[in-house]
Amino acid sequence: MQKFITVVVLLLIVTSLNAQKRDIVQYKQNWDKQTIFWGYYLGINLKDYKISYKEGGSFVNVTPSTGFNVGLIGDLRITNNLNIRLEPGLSSNTKELAFTHISGALDSIRDVNSTYLRIPLLLKLNTNRYNNIRPYLVGGVSYDYNFSSNQDNPDDNSDGEFRMKKNNFSYEIGIGVDFYLPYFIFSPSIRGVFAINDELVRDKSSTSPWTGNIDYFGTRGIFLKFAFH
Repeated sequence: MQKFITVVVLLLIVTSLNAQKRDIVQYKQNWDKQTIFWGYYLGINLKDYKISYKEGGSFVNVTPSTGFNVGLIGDLRITNNLNIRLEPGLSSNTKELAFTHISGALDSIRDVNSTYLRIPLLLKLNTNRYNNIRPYLVGGVSYDYNFSSNQDNPDDNSDGEFRMKKNNFSYEIGIGVDFYLPYFIFSPSIRGVFAINDELVRDKSSTSPWTGNIDYFGTRGIFLKFAFH
């Protein structure tokens, strides 16, 4: 995951430096004077889980896979360098959990397919524009509804059902760059997303080998977003 972050940040920096070397016509000169504007984003994510245990040791191995993000953007300009932003959208991803202390493939492996409706409320802190480039920092909190939670399923892991909560909250922080192009604004960014609440629904038995010793279980991930305004 650290390599993934490093590569993306380097790409943003290199792109910015290359753009600055050219003689650039000032595009979209009145764009930042708008009070409200709209957009959309596409992207990919890499998620796993932060897991802590009541007793020492670690017995859950998480194998993440790459998922996708898609959503809308509503942006309210507060000052020249500060915006409030709402980014409702869908985020989907699959993880494999291996419970290393449990024998037998049927009992030790759980595939967790998660599709979230995410509604982040963010603050976007912009630098001053330089030619057609404007870096920014972004951060805030999000309400996340898990469509794949299985929270209301009466079966638990003893019946092969891994359950998570429907209603969750997370925070995210990130960096990005606005590129002013002739017909639109292209805005790539990289975000770190971290669950605030414990998302795990425990098994009925307090001594469950799957959930009994888990103290905290929350999503964390890296999001790469490509926004268009």
